[in-house]
Amino acid sequence: MPDLAESVRIDAPADRVYAMVSDLARMGRWSPECTGVTWRDGHGTEVGRRFVGHNRDGWKRWSTQGRVVRAEPGRVFAFDVSVGPVRTATWAYVIEPTGEGCTVTEEWTDRRPAAIRAVMDLAFGARRRTNRDNIVTTLANLRAAAEARTG
Repeated sequence: MPDLAESVRIDAPADRVYAMVSDLARMGRWSPECTGVTWRDGHGTEVGRRFVGHNRDGWKRWSTQGRVVRAEPGRVFAFDVSVGPVRTATWAYVIEPTGEGCTVTEEWTDRRPAAIRAVMDLAFGARRRTNRDNIVTTLANLRAAAEARTG
């Protein structure tokens, strides 16, 4: 069960929205924190593909290591994120087709061990609050781009 989940209705086909969220190199177009990724083992969205995530929040910059864990075109795209050897989160985009569009739910599951969570939240701020705000912004930007067909 995710720690956070927010949904938005998008008037665009599920396949188009899936193509947008699974192209992580373009995530910086929608996310206020993730500026994009560099694929480590070729470009692709298949399960097992690895990438380096590039992030920023104000003056703070950091990288993460990621791995695609679910890739069901038009339905679900999910990946695990680690910082160094510590698995920190699972992010997922769950897409449910509707009559003329789809509903997209962005989910975040905190995977950090309690002690590391406490230290990281002190150093970088409470992730739960930040991630909720970022999810809402990401979904709004994704919706605008998908509906304008600019994504």
